[in-house]
Amino acid sequence: MHTTEEDNTSRYPALDQITDDPFHLWEDHSKDSSMLILANGFLSDVQFYIISLFMIYLTQIINICAIIANSLSIAVFVKLGFSEPSNISLTALAVCDFTLAVLSTWVNLCFWLTYHNVRLPFHGPNVTYLTGGVQWPFLSSTIAWITAFISFERCLCILAPLKVRRLITTRSTFVAMLIIILLNFCPSFFTYIRYKFVWVFNPYLNRTILDTITVNSELAILFEKISIAICGVIQPLSAFLIVLICTVLLVVQLRKISSWRMSVTSAKSQRVQPEENPAASSSAGEARISHKEERLVRMIVTIAAIFIVCYIPTCIALLCYVVFDEFNMFGVYRRLSIVSSYITSLGQPISGSINILIYYKMASKFRSVFRRLVRLVRQEQKRHELE
Repeated sequence: MHTTEEDNTSRYPALDQITDDPFHLWEDHSKDSSMLILANGFLSDVQFYIISLFMIYLTQIINICAIIANSLSIAVFVKLGFSEPSNISLTALAVCDFTLAVLSTWVNLCFWLTYHNVRLPFHGPNVTYLTGGVQWPFLSSTIAWITAFISFERCLCILAPLKVRRLITTRSTFVAMLIIILLNFCPSFFTYIRYKFVWVFNPYLNRTILDTITVNSELAILFEKISIAICGVIQPLSAFLIVLICTVLLVVQLRKISSWRMSVTSAKSQRVQPEENPAASSSAGEARISHKEERLVRMIVTIAAIFIVCYIPTCIALLCYVVFDEFNMFGVYRRLSIVSSYITSLGQPISGSINILIYYKMASKFRSVFRRLVRLVRQEQKRHELE
């Protein structure tokens, strides 16, 4: 990535000194001896190549699974309709997971093609960074906040059900999803103030390719730092804490609900003629409603728990990004940053792939619509085969 005339001094090598290999490593000049050992000692060139290729293949497989799983989830939720607010938020979650998996697939595909000496009409690392890598943390933050909203909404429904049902409607949920997406994803476009696409001649390839330049003006640097600090670090970490707190509260409430149901069931079993007691039938109705709410809460808790486990590596990487200024794609700790990005990129696709299994296991309506949808697909395939 090259700089504009606003800053001709760059720590990066000239264009004719680099190849189109995405694993090409510039020499690290770290002032921190411990980090220098990590960058050059623990990760040699051979180790870095092996880890990178393995992670690319593994991530690509998981991304394909996430694309298929979230496509099916979106189709099922569309069939179910959006009369319930929870369907809107879960659909938004599936759409974001699907988009993130598509972007990750694009980045991995470009890296894989470049590594196998497929001469692309653009510089692989730089162009894929702006067309897929930049959006990844902002989409990840969007997913985190949607999960936080779902968990927070369930907490309110249990703690204050009468008041929340008036506030959490289909319209308010749709507006909330739109606001979350805009606030988290749109700031990623500020990055294009700092980095821009240009056509340059690459002597190594002996042709003109699409590359990027770095605008090192104070305004561009300020916009990038603000957008990444707020939307790439502060917002996702805040959402992670909200999900963690709400999940703990939901688990506590689940235990209280289970204890309450056991006490109600025990009281009913001691009654000789429960049908003659109006209060008994009322309690039975409340038990049925509570059981339905409990199943939904258990599903949300499971989704949130899986999200927490899968998002922990991302939180660690974000903290490293804050502590170490050069821990990024173009810094002196570039090698460690790339490996950490491979690891963190696994978490969200895994979470997105597992969600459909949770819906199928815990949501009876989702399961029935999913079965009908698969049955229709099979019938269409048989019809085409007969034709």
